[in-house]
Amino acid sequence: QAQLVQSGGGLVQAGGSLRLYCKVSERTSSIYVLGWFRQAPGKEREFLAGIRWIGGSTYYDDSVLGRFYVDKDSAKDTMYLQMNNLKPEDTAVYYCARQDRGLQIEIRPSDYDSWGQGTQVTVSS
Repeated sequence: QAQLVQSGGGLVQAGGSLRLYCKVSERTSSIYVLGWFRQAPGKEREFLAGIRWIGGSTYYDDSVLGRFYVDKDSAKDTMYLQMNNLKPEDTAVYYCARQDRGLQIEIRPSDYDSWGQGTQVTVSS
């Protein structure tokens, strides 16, 4: 009964694609901003992409711009991360997060209020 429930992830070869899912299960009528982060061993949590729920405005970190795409299905209360042309350096645990403080897409993990359980993405060379 977590507020954010993730699915997807797995093992993929370099150059391949994966799609991650994040379903919002609580307070679905008042979603402001959802974001995607990842954290590799020994590294800090890194912002990847975010989406404003009303209007669908998006923002991407330069490291994934042009390869990763964030979208949503409002009828299903679900956010997606389509990851293309994956590289070994994309290997990490991927998290979705909810920001309830406003409509601006923030990039700091501390600005987000709720987190999914995380899912492992491993890209082999």
